[in-house]
Parts: sequence; structure tokens; C-alpha cells
Amino acid sequence: MDETEKNETGWRGSREGWLDAAYGALIREGVDAVKIMPLAESLKLSRTSFYWFFKDRAALLSALADMWEARTTAPLTAATREFAETETEAMLNLLACFLQADTFDAKLEFAMRGWALKDAAILARITEADAHRLAALTGMLIRWGHDPRDADVRARTIYLVQIGYISMQSEEPLETRLDRIPHYVEIYTGRPPEPREMARFRARF
Repeated sequence: MDETEKNETGWRGSREGWLDAAYGALIREGVDAVKIMPLAESLKLSRTSFYWFFKDRAALLSALADMWEARTTAPLTAATREFAETETEAMLNLLACFLQADTFDAKLEFAMRGWALKDAAILARITEADAHRLAALTGMLIRWGHDPRDADVRARTIYLVQIGYISMQSEEPLETRLDRIPHYVEIYTGRPPEPREMARFRARF
């Protein structure tokens, strides 16, 4: 069956396929590129097949926003609760989350923040996520003995540095980033990680 026959006979692809195509368009070109007809053409599917999986473009955009939360906020907040024997190890767990695309999708985060410049509802959703993430970071630091005010400032320092990396689209070799990690940990917690903790951390990469 050639591609024209596929389109004419109604082969529809999958919801995941449409969503992945929308994700690609969003991170490459921004939200204005997430349109049904161009996505259909990129997938070599009929336009009408889209409606088997999404009510309309707004539903697709809502699914993208849900994907963003699942690929950023959810793993980040989970990392703040990950088991650690020391505060420095807890901080390494957190930083590992930011360094891996499968636990914090930096490209999607950047694209969402660009989208928020045009869409008040997305801006509100990002503002809520920022608050939720900061609360998780602050709570982690409080659990390790920091008083609330100190924990708040340290949490903001951690978070704003990481979002700064994303907003500036900073490109660093992984080895450069890893070399800086012990110094970040000391700044964020007040003490450097133990060599054995850094060895375990590096083994993740």
C-alpha cells in the first residue's frame, strides 16, 4: 500500500504518533507550528485521522502541556524525595535529574516558556509549576535541617541556576558540568560531597 492509498483508506496512525509529531514541532519552531494539517503532512496521514485521537487543536495543545509536566515537574519533585544517606547525596540526586533528558526535558521546558509569552493560560500553568517545584526543593532542604528562610533562599538559588541554564540554552560538555557539580553542591548545601558520593554520581553518566 503506498502513502496515498494509506491516506485514502483511513489509516490513522496513533495518538502517540500525533503527540510526538506535535512535540517535535513545538521544540523546533514553537507553538505556532503545532497545526493539524502540517502535522498530518509530516506523518503522511489524512487530516481527518487526527480527530480519531483529539477533539481539536486545543486538545492536542493540552496534551502537550500534560506531557511537559510529566517530563519535568513530576521527576523533579520525585528527585527531592529520593532516598539519600546525607544531604549532599540528596543534592546529587536532584542535580542528576536536571542533567538527564529522560528525567528533565530541557528542550520542552524552553519551548513551554516561549509558548507562555503568547498564552496567559500556559503562563499561569508554568507559574504554578515553578511554585510547586520550589516548594519541593524547599521542603527537601528543611528536612535536612535548614530553617525555612535559609531553605527558601537556597531552593531559589538551585532552581534559578537550572532554569537559567535552560533559558540561555547553555551548551556545556558533560565533563565540564560534572567537574562543577561538587562546587554547586557545596554552595547549595554548605558542605562538599564525599569522594564516594561523587564516584556514585559520576557512575550514573
